Amino acid sequence: MAAQPTRGLDIGAIEFIHSKLLEEKSKGKAVLLVSFELDEILHLSDRIAVIYEGQIIAIVNPRETSENELGLLMAGHREAVGRA
Repeated sequence: MAAQPTRGLDIGAIEFIHSKLLEEKSKGKAVLLVSFELDEILHLSDRIAVIYEGQIIAIVNPRETSENELGLLMAGHREAVGRA
């Protein structure tokens, strides 16, 4: 589990953390990433679960979504799915 793993770090440290997360993923390990950095989530994830008011309201494929769609989902707009 990685919660805000790159918050406050410089670019070199961010790249190192990202490479380690991807390395573990490539070994078949599950990685749960919790982050407010949408570009980080889109880059590292196989699937994205969006939580609003304590409930998962959507699970989307990062290659089939956009930051705009994720932002709408994060604001509770369930109908945003598919607008990417």
